Amino acid sequence: MKLSSWLFFTCLPLTVFAQQPQNAIQRAQQRTFTLATLPQTGELLTLPQAIEQAVGKNYQIHINRSLEEISKNNYTKGNAGYLPSLTFNGNSNGGVQNFRQTFIGGSPSPREGRGIFNRTSNLGLNLNYTIFNGYARRSIYTQLEQLLKLSTVNTRANIEATMASVATSYYDVVRQLQRLIAFSQALDISRERLELAKANYEVGTRSKVDFLSAQVDYNTDSAALLSQEQALRNAKIILNTVLVRDPQMEFAVRDTIIARPNLQLPPLQQSLTSNNPLLAAAVLNRTVVDLNLQLANAAQLPLVTATAGYSYQFQDNQGGFGVETGRTSALNYNIVASIPIFNGYNLKRQIQNARVNNIIAKDQEDNQRLQLLAALNQTYQAYQNSLNLLNLEVLNNQLANQNVEIAYDRYRIGNSTFVEFRDVQRNAINAQTRLIEAEYNAKAAEIELLRLSSTISQDLGQ
Repeated sequence: MKLSSWLFFTCLPLTVFAQQPQNAIQRAQQRTFTLATLPQTGELLTLPQAIEQAVGKNYQIHINRSLEEISKNNYTKGNAGYLPSLTFNGNSNGGVQNFRQTFIGGSPSPREGRGIFNRTSNLGLNLNYTIFNGYARRSIYTQLEQLLKLSTVNTRANIEATMASVATSYYDVVRQLQRLIAFSQALDISRERLELAKANYEVGTRSKVDFLSAQVDYNTDSAALLSQEQALRNAKIILNTVLVRDPQMEFAVRDTIIARPNLQLPPLQQSLTSNNPLLAAAVLNRTVVDLNLQLANAAQLPLVTATAGYSYQFQDNQGGFGVETGRTSALNYNIVASIPIFNGYNLKRQIQNARVNNIIAKDQEDNQRLQLLAALNQTYQAYQNSLNLLNLEVLNNQLANQNVEIAYDRYRIGNSTFVEFRDVQRNAINAQTRLIEAEYNAKAAEIELLRLSSTISQDLGQ
């Protein structure tokens, strides 16, 4: 081989190298959008706006608020039996008669009448009042109060659960957007590699296998990007559904995922014990069951009731015999005292069942407290672990990005194969997606801790 030919083939890779951009990876990264610059259709949606929309439209919250209104209506002294009942009764009956009367012996003379009108009218007022019923009405009134509180905490529990669901779904959209950006950046790098492999193949410094492998990897990254676009659409559909609006409605988000690193377990446990609506509901339910026992015991005591009434009767008789007209009024009263003596042991059975239900309610309260505290501790451990993983993945992502730049330069000058570069690139993509997942998992755990401790309303600005 002539010296000039040898020099040509030796210097050709350097010529191709010189024609390529010195910072191709950086250029690909610069071309990639960020959350702040990514084009998105639809109006901008912030997390507070999403929470406000969901709380205002959620069907279950509407149902809970309606049930709460019913409980407010039921919480009255009249419904508990403290007030008397007063009824008015009135009736009037009459008729038109034709008659002919004859008498034995012909005396007196026969009597005959046509179109004779007779009418009798009765008017009355009745007052009923329970003087004593074994303190049952006091227990009923307290029970109605507890049921109102129970409906209130159930409403709050659904509001907090909805807020947590909205926040988690919202940050899932952000996560899918970040993954989309990561896959888009990976596709840009694959495009840079494909262009380099094509140029090298055309000038004969690389094999066709290298070029075809670059094309396959580019197609693979393109398919991954398409799949991620579908994942983003699915996340938006889920969020739209939580917001009770058209699932296909487009919107934009600009928020990033930033997990709070300073949540402490003891304050969260204290807040859960004193504020969690599910635990409060269990406590109130036990109180309601205790009152059922008081009602069962009240049935053993005397029942004293009083009734009073006023009646007025008007009679008009045009028959020509008997009373022609009459007016009658009367005032009456009645006091009844009844004492249960024996009813087939049914009262005893009711009291025993009420005591058993009391034990059940106490066990349910204790179990609810235990389950909530266990969930809080498990979520807190997941939160701490996610923060540790997040710190590690931040470093891994930085190292992986640097490694891609080095591997690309080595691949460009022929010091490494396409397989080695693809492994480095795949590791970089995995490191970036793990970082995104660690951010999201830490945020999701944070949201769940806020929900369990019932501090989510304050922390999310509602």
